[in-house]
Amino acid sequence: MNSVPMSEYYQEIRGKVGSELLMMPSVAAVIRNKEDEILFIRKPEETLWGLPAGAIEPGERPGRTIRREVYEETGLMVNPTSILGVFGGGRYRYEYNNGDQIEYTVIVFECSIIRGTLRAMDGEVEEFKFFKESELPEMAIPYPVEIFKKDREVAKTIFE
Repeated sequence: MNSVPMSEYYQEIRGKVGSELLMMPSVAAVIRNKEDEILFIRKPEETLWGLPAGAIEPGERPGRTIRREVYEETGLMVNPTSILGVFGGGRYRYEYNNGDQIEYTVIVFECSIIRGTLRAMDGEVEEFKFFKESELPEMAIPYPVEIFKKDREVAKTIFE
């Protein structure tokens, strides 16, 4: 995995700590089409899939972050409708090819599509694909499969 494009804020921190571990508050989106398939994205030079996601910037509300990141990566305007889970810890630690270490704390939102057409707005995404719940791809981040089940217990948020 290559290093992700970073905001000035995270670039400034990287400039001070080098490749050492950074904790990164972030959001990710579970977005379904009319057939209840889930949208996954694949970035250039990567084989694993991920959800549209990104880092929360200083002063930014998580709901605003999810709308911004989804639009930047997919061209879709979405509305967050619920929190499916909050994840973090060692399983969400990652080392990029350049040696940068990161550990994500991720709020995963269920989102509904308001409007838009799938297209890479920021050039970060090489491929978009909707997957059935029963045929999920191999993911870069080890989200529990329960968050992808449409018929899971109502209002059952997973905290890990």
